[in-house]
Amino acid sequence: MIYDLISSVYDKINKDIDYSQWADFIEKIIGEQYFGGKPELILDLGCGTGKMTIELAKRGYDMTGVDYSPLMLDKARRAAERQLSENNILWLCQDMTSFELYGTVDVTVSCLDCINHLMSSGEVRECFELVHNYLSPNGLFIFDINGRKKFETVYGNNSYIMEDRKSFCTWQNYYNPKSKICDFYITLFRENENGMYDRYDEQQSEKMYTVKSIKNLLLKCGFEFIGAYSDFNFSVGTDEDERIYFAARCLK
Repeated sequence: MIYDLISSVYDKINKDIDYSQWADFIEKIIGEQYFGGKPELILDLGCGTGKMTIELAKRGYDMTGVDYSPLMLDKARRAAERQLSENNILWLCQDMTSFELYGTVDVTVSCLDCINHLMSSGEVRECFELVHNYLSPNGLFIFDINGRKKFETVYGNNSYIMEDRKSFCTWQNYYNPKSKICDFYITLFRENENGMYDRYDEQQSEKMYTVKSIKNLLLKCGFEFIGAYSDFNFSVGTDEDERIYFAARCLK
């Protein structure tokens, strides 16, 4: 599984992300749009190594983290044990299009372009319908996608190299503007206990979605569209932005 493969270098790939600032942005949306005071239960869908899950837990929210990668969740659990005095986070190893919760939540967040990993509008709709099902009435759905600019310029047909003390990762991209799919071919060399390096190869893909298509899918799944933003200052987001942040309300 791809994110099992790169779990050892995942946080280094995303080292420039300010999760505290991102959480501030999420809390601003909650403060302006949530009708029931401060929400208690938040789902972090596609939580990865738990950076946002833990950041929000530190702010007093009761968190559930869902991810499909067991190794990512293992890193998340260990990080929570180190960083939280009371670690009550519920971690679930499940798929974004078929997850099951024990009850409803007040807010669902999904960070770092998890939605782009759903390879068809049908899969996105399945995910949105589940989010809607498990949100309480007037609950909020806050997430982001990589926009067209990211696919065409940052991804494109570019290659990248990432390394740390015990691993070396090469990442080659191939973007097809007709299908709007970017394929990633990843090779990881990781040092084993004998000091030798094991090689792992994997392929993964992301699909580009427009702001209009995401908005239409939200409406079809029973959400009220609140807004699409290009930054944490609530500037209007368009397809020309690298990352676009969405907010929607669950209507029931």
